Amino acid sequence: MTSPLVLLHGLTYNRRHWAPLRRELTAIDPNREVLALDLPGHGYAPSRASYRLAEVAEVIHGQITAADLGEPPTVVGHSVAGVIATVYAARYPTRAVVNLDQFLLPGPFGDIVRAAEPDLRGPRWRGVWDGMVAGMGVTSLPPEARRIAETFTDPRPDLLLGYWGEILHGTDEQIRAQREADLRAIGMRGIAYRWVTAAEPPERYRQWLTGALPTAVITVLPGGHFPHLQHPAALARLLSDIG
Repeated sequence: MTSPLVLLHGLTYNRRHWAPLRRELTAIDPNREVLALDLPGHGYAPSRASYRLAEVAEVIHGQITAADLGEPPTVVGHSVAGVIATVYAARYPTRAVVNLDQFLLPGPFGDIVRAAEPDLRGPRWRGVWDGMVAGMGVTSLPPEARRIAETFTDPRPDLLLGYWGEILHGTDEQIRAQREADLRAIGMRGIAYRWVTAAEPPERYRQWLTGALPTAVITVLPGGHFPHLQHPAALARLLSDIG
């Protein structure tokens, strides 16, 4: 029996990002239950005073519980939601995690975010975000996918500061320790973990991930930061295989 799917979009986007993937899933797995959620502060979900990742995971758990899916879901998270899905699975009943193109450690991205904090708190915040989006491969997407990426987004400084709060207020060492604890919990509970990435990861990071969670599986779907928009058919097949 296949598990229900819970789809969590990336930062500033909303649940409409999943339309191409849901279309492919309907074609190959029409009876599978799929729940696409808006993260707190996104789409139709109300804003919050805090977007701490554990709190976001708790809100998502409340929505999943209310949906009465019947069994633990496979949680698919894109970008920052890849971290959220990992945090979620370490704490709540989960069949599998599919992390779409998200490193679990801050690395160089953390340095960029910390250096940009003064701009994020002032009138130049949008330039910081636009600069990041420019490197995500949006212009290489197929026409419908590009329209989705460019249209279904609502960047705001409160979201950027809130969802990047762990980076801004924690050290790399603290974040590493927390992610290792999350991955150990996932491994102890026998939860499958798949990382879908756009390029071969650095060997040092691969060793860290598989050292913390030896059962983690890495899949490369070449392209930009939006595998669910660039490769919806391939991702649908992968999710069908996970079960």
